[in-house]
Amino acid sequence: MSGEPGPPSPIGRLVAACCRRAASLVALSLVAGAAAGVYVTGHFSVHTETAALIPPDVPWRASEAALEAAFVQQGDDITVVVDGRTPELADQAAARLAAALAPRTDLYKRVDRPGGGAFFQREGILFRPEPEVRATTEALIRAQPLLAPVAADPSLRGVLTSLSLGAGAVADGSAAPDQIAGPLRAIADAAEVAVRGQPAFFSWRRLIAGAEAGDARQFVVLYPRADASGAPPDAALATVRAQARRLQLDAAHGVRLRLTGAVPMAAEELQTLGEATGVIALAAFAAALGILYLAVRSPRIVAAIVVTVLCGLAITAALGLAIYGRFNLISVAFLPLFVGLGVDFAIQFCVRFRAEAITEPDAGKALVKTGAGAARGLMLAAAATGLGFLAFLPTRYKGVSELGAIAGLGMAINLALVLTLLPALLTLLRARSPAAEAGLPVLREADAAIQRRRRPILLMATALALAGLAVSPLLRFDFDPLRLRNPRTESVATFLQLARDPETGADALDMLAPNLAEARAIAARLAKAPEVRRAVTLDSLVPPDQGPKLAVLADAALLLDPTVNPFDVQPPPTDAELVESLASTAQALRDLAAAPAGAAVRSQALRLAGLLDVARIGPPAGTARLQAVLVAGLPIALSQVRAVLAAEPVTLESLPADLKSDWLAPDGRARVQLQPAAAHGDREGLARFARAVQRVAPGATGPPVAIPQTRALILRAFAQAGVLSLVAIALLLAFVLRSARAVLLTLAPGAFAALLTAGSCVLLRQDINLENLIALPLLVGISVSFNIYFVVAWRTGERALLRSSLARAVIYSALTTGAAFGALGLSQHPGTASMGILLLISLFWTLGATLLVLPALLGATMRAV
Repeated sequence: MSGEPGPPSPIGRLVAACCRRAASLVALSLVAGAAAGVYVTGHFSVHTETAALIPPDVPWRASEAALEAAFVQQGDDITVVVDGRTPELADQAAARLAAALAPRTDLYKRVDRPGGGAFFQREGILFRPEPEVRATTEALIRAQPLLAPVAADPSLRGVLTSLSLGAGAVADGSAAPDQIAGPLRAIADAAEVAVRGQPAFFSWRRLIAGAEAGDARQFVVLYPRADASGAPPDAALATVRAQARRLQLDAAHGVRLRLTGAVPMAAEELQTLGEATGVIALAAFAAALGILYLAVRSPRIVAAIVVTVLCGLAITAALGLAIYGRFNLISVAFLPLFVGLGVDFAIQFCVRFRAEAITEPDAGKALVKTGAGAARGLMLAAAATGLGFLAFLPTRYKGVSELGAIAGLGMAINLALVLTLLPALLTLLRARSPAAEAGLPVLREADAAIQRRRRPILLMATALALAGLAVSPLLRFDFDPLRLRNPRTESVATFLQLARDPETGADALDMLAPNLAEARAIAARLAKAPEVRRAVTLDSLVPPDQGPKLAVLADAALLLDPTVNPFDVQPPPTDAELVESLASTAQALRDLAAAPAGAAVRSQALRLAGLLDVARIGPPAGTARLQAVLVAGLPIALSQVRAVLAAEPVTLESLPADLKSDWLAPDGRARVQLQPAAAHGDREGLARFARAVQRVAPGATGPPVAIPQTRALILRAFAQAGVLSLVAIALLLAFVLRSARAVLLTLAPGAFAALLTAGSCVLLRQDINLENLIALPLLVGISVSFNIYFVVAWRTGERALLRSSLARAVIYSALTTGAAFGALGLSQHPGTASMGILLLISLFWTLGATLLVLPALLGATMRAV
């Protein structure tokens, strides 16, 4: 080709130059792509925190920042939910885990035990109503005969002594049978499991004070130090799990640990996104390659397209990371946007090349003709699409602003590679594609059929568009980030379970008051609102009506103090003493069974006596297991009883410093928390709650306020970007096409597709959310591209659009994009699946508008536009 005169078209000359220097250009491009890929691999990061996408001056973000600055507990957290088979196990596990993690000040700013620790163990009973305090102390007094022997002898021997004394008292009539029925059943149940060699768990707390007295769930809340990269602090999470393993906090030891909170959710979000898309991406990639092959009928052309798109993707990603440092949850969507539109541009070029090769056997000349012929449509499509994306740049929503900049830059890179690298690769690979005709045989008669029926087609399109317009106000916008997460992951499933308990404050609003007095006034005013269940301030940590409760506890302490604090505690028993105790207790139980104690008591007494005999005559390991089961929680239960009886008056001055710091900042500002009367998930109820609070406290922040404000910001950003992109694209088309009719014909099918997409989402109950909204820019980009190709071809005199290579390229481009990203709809990840579904819906209507509505519109003009 070097000896031939250069073609007149500038793009033709560019393509010719690239074909002459194909080897050098391909080598340079691959090196650049590889270097970009290495950079991306080393720097790739996605910030999963949706709040980071919101400008800091948005009211709820500003309030949140002020709270985080004043109170460390307002930052991102790791909440460890500790469930024990018994309350003692849960309390012990939480205490041990918190003690193990507290020294790691390099990882955690603070380690808390909400509702746990020494203060709440001693003073927690004062927060209960007086009738509950009386019921608890009465239960402790009734348990005094059971407690005395085990407090003086906290061993299996003490437990057996307590049983023997109780059995004897019932047998001789000095105690009622129901006093021993509960302990017999509980101890027999645990002993039966223990003597079989299986893990068994026994709670003295439940035995003493009843099943309602103690919750077998505790919390440890950690506040990790911020990671400068914005990524979830993996070391903080890994350390929690490592310490749990070291401490044997697992199911085998009666404990279940689950992690939730902002940090685990972010980490699992990244993990599940990878898991959700891994296999699906491979299957979608294989399907896309198959469709590409059907479009161009050449493995070499397919290879050239794939290399071109991947090279452009790597370069665009590297530039995006260099500019912004990391992607966010929205800007990372440039990946499917780039691939979808990159494949479209490449297919347009290659299908045109395939058509030119039918009449031009020289591949070089065919490529030059392809460049010259396809350049106008490609350049106009790329410019219009790029402007559409860049229109998002001035918006205040950081997610789409960064997406617009990266995707707009990507369109320029994509076009440049399609016009340079792609023809060079096709030359170097000596790609050819045998073709009987340029278009699709199945559409050979479609042009005439559409023109014959263009009036019904346009009437039907108008009716569908009006229907879509009518139902579009019903389109739902759900920007709650929690709904995008996989509910089957540990962190989300745990959070959703906890959120059903209003005490967890999952939907609470927090605010800063200038001082404690102002906080009290705000809380008092809002506590009267029906939408507010509870208003919490520092004063809420001072229990009400302490006098009568303390009097009840003092009376109980006079009776029980000698019991739970004996003067002498016996040393651990020997093996012989244990054997003797087992035998004597078994006999006492049989004596009880022989007495008139009731059928239930007799049955349990004989059952337990038999189990004690098994432990006595069996291997020593059986006795050791029985002792471990029955005695393990005893020291904790006795310690908790002593703490309850030692309760003292609580005042603001006597509160521990760490509790005060949760509600009173060093500068005197005070925190107020408002909890809703509405249940979690009640959108209307939470909206009313937010409005009621904001009327009194405009600075309140939390999910009920943040979600609607974020929704308004995003919709405003998309509306602004939509207007800007429409104006910019219209001006560009008007400048190039020099025809208002051509501009309208290019944009009208996109409006039709948008209305039908909205209507379909309403009918399918598909909400627009933070992830699938990126399908909307892709819809605009592909729609504008497809329509520009057809309008430009029509203006050059082409009338058989559907039988041409152009329609073949449009159809296979849409099918490739649909296969590549529509498969995401099969994902188990809600956000990813919704993105795939919306992409498929929008592609379907975009393709229909381009292939059916646009030709009918063009034909209705009856002349070139």
